[in-house]
Amino acid sequence: MARSGVITFKGAPMTLAGEELRVGSSLPEFTLHYFEGGLKTITRSDVLGKPTIFSMVPSLDTGVCAIQTRKFNGELAALEGKINAVTVSRDLPFAMNRFCGAESIKSMRVGSDYQSGDFGSKFGMTIDELKLLTRAVVVADAHGKVVYAEIVPEVTSEPNYEAALAALHGLL
Repeated sequence: MARSGVITFKGAPMTLAGEELRVGSSLPEFTLHYFEGGLKTITRSDVLGKPTIFSMVPSLDTGVCAIQTRKFNGELAALEGKINAVTVSRDLPFAMNRFCGAESIKSMRVGSDYQSGDFGSKFGMTIDELKLLTRAVVVADAHGKVVYAEIVPEVTSEPNYEAALAALHGLL
């Protein structure tokens, strides 16, 4: 299912592919890839057991995406070990790893949706025209129930950090 008029990119209307992930729904099954001495995966079962925040970005190599990742990384440092924090994009795992090393991103894992677009499709976060993820934040409890979901209306704008962090802190 496609959803038009939900977001814009530099003012141009875009279409999101897939069903919208709503508060109260369960996290769908997904597979993300990351690089740590080789290609590895993150799945739904890997994030169960702790509250999880997913920070979706179109590409880490852009200004607003880098800001968003650095901001969440800094804010979440004190919660390390108590939560799962994952930045998700369709960037290659190797590029994501390089970015994290250069930016000292240590409080967030990165997961790439490059292979199949599985995550973006199941979360309803793929910009159909660009084949990139939209800017969004999803918070789920330890059982995988979504308690907060924000799709940023203008892709070049930052998310509501305070609301996302409040939802996450409410689970601790």
